[in-house]
This record gives sequence, structure tokens and C-alpha cells, in this order.
Amino acid sequence: MSRRGGFRTPVVIAVAALVPAGVAGWLLWDAEADGGQKAPVAASAASAGSSEPPGRSPASRAPSREASPEGKQPSAPGSSSSAPPSASPAAADEGPLPDGPLKGKVVVIDPGHNIRNSEHTAEINRSVDIGTGRKECDTTGTSTDSGYAEASFSLDVAHRLRTILRSQGARVVLTHDGERPYGPCVDERAAIGNREHADAAVSVHADGSAVGNRGFHVILPASVKGGRADTAPIAGPSKDLGVRIAGHFVRVTRSAASNYIGGGTGLDTRGDLGGLNLSTVPKVFIECGNMRDPQDAALLTDGAWREKAAQGIADGITDFLDG
Repeated sequence: MSRRGGFRTPVVIAVAALVPAGVAGWLLWDAEADGGQKAPVAASAASAGSSEPPGRSPASRAPSREASPEGKQPSAPGSSSSAPPSASPAAADEGPLPDGPLKGKVVVIDPGHNIRNSEHTAEINRSVDIGTGRKECDTTGTSTDSGYAEASFSLDVAHRLRTILRSQGARVVLTHDGERPYGPCVDERAAIGNREHADAAVSVHADGSAVGNRGFHVILPASVKGGRADTAPIAGPSKDLGVRIAGHFVRVTRSAASNYIGGGTGLDTRGDLGGLNLSTVPKVFIECGNMRDPQDAALLTDGAWREKAAQGIADGITDFLDG
């Protein structure tokens, strides 16, 4: 994965109570860098609720997180994003919420990508404002070699996460629930969290890197100011949220921090993601593993492991909101 050299300042974080003994002595760093590219996503992939990936299917190139895609139609100059006229509002909880430690809290969960994005390349390639520049509305994401799509993975984990957080009394809003023809665009994903005045927002992803690159990492917003972006009010709280999620994710899943991003800390700081740049509420991304590595893929395609992933993320959110 190509990365620019950056200045790193070590920050020692006490995580002994959150992680197994083998990683209790983590030194967590801020690392400003841009990621590489995700591998292709299959055009036909498993449904979000499936624990087994489908067979391999034709694929198209896709970027890492919000990087520029390869082999796609160029973005239309000067175009901007908005929800398609037929798009439904963000999927929110309905019905009474139980009492619990998160009663009165609002959590926005952003399932990365959309399984039908590959059918709407013109729409998702539209250029949108991310505060410091312009990027594509959305991307297709990646997939495992067997064709299990990141979009399916992220929506499945989001559903599990919603169930856990709701049981603790939180009102949970999804930026989409698989009901949209594509997207939402990255600027709209941020806007949903802002509009809901979320106490915390988390974007769920899985990475697409080289074989041998393993582990999870949490992406924190860099200090960004430009255009519509000003992360100064949320950079600190977002880092706190990310550190807590990383610690609990290790504890519950027993997964290791990424061996290719973040210097073994499980944390990465980026200033090129519209979903973070435009957020006015504490928000992080989590890349739960590398779909292109066979060992990580075996975890990501296992329903029992995805339940653990959701629990680890939920525990980190709860620790942040109730801590």
C-alpha cells in the first residue's frame, strides 16, 4: 500500500484493561497518511445476512475507502451530490427503546458502500465536495476472492451492531439499510450523522490490500479546515472513540492490529475522507480486516466472528458514551 511519509507523535494510551495481555502495552500513535487501493468487488455478491460467501463472479476495480477508482468513468466536472429522488430517508429505529446505559444516546452506523453501486457507476463516480477538495460520490468497495462483498459484510455487521446498541437503550440510525439504488454519497453519509446530532458515528468497512497484510485498523479524522470542513471540534472526541473501539475490538475478537497500517497501533489518521472531514459529530471508520488475505477472509466470512466484531465495536461505543 502506497503511503506518504508523515510526522508521527507518540501518545501513550493505557489500554491494559481493554486488551489481552499480549497487546496491553500498546503505544498508540497518530499517523497521517493516505491509503492504497482496495481490490475488486464482485458484481454479484452474497446478501448481508449470509454467513457463507458466494462463488467467484466478474469483478471491477475499486478503491481503498474513498480513493479514486481505476478503470471507471471519470467524474463529471463540477457535478455535486444529492440523494436520488427515490431514496428513502436514513433507516432509524422504530418502537419503544429499552432502558439501559445508552438511554437517550443517538448512534449513527454507516455501512460502507452499497451492494448495487456497481450497477450505477455514473452516479457513484459523480464528484462531490469533501471540504478540502472533491472526490467520487461513493465506490464499490472490495470483496474476498470467493466474491463476498465488502458492502454485504458492512451491512451485516451494522445490523448486528444496531441490535446490540438498541438493547442498551440507544437510538440507532443507519445511513442506509440496503434499500437505496446506490450510495449514499460520502458527503450525505456525514450529513446524516450531523442531522441526527449523533453522540457517536461509526463507518463499518473491510479493507482490500495485498495477501499477507492482516488485521484491523480504526481511522481517525485528521485536523482539517477548509471549505465546509472543520474537524477541530470533533478530532479529540473522535480519537477517544477510536481508541476505545480499537481496545475492545482486540479484546472481543482476539484480532491483531493491522500489520501494514498504523505501525501496529490499530490507528490511522486521515484527512482525505469526506465522511470524516464533513462530520460535526465524533466519528471514526473501522476496517475490520483485509478481505484479500485468506486468513482474514476466513474470519470476515464467518457469521460467528462478525457477531464478535459487532460486539467489540459496540463495547467501544458504549465505553465512549458511558465512560
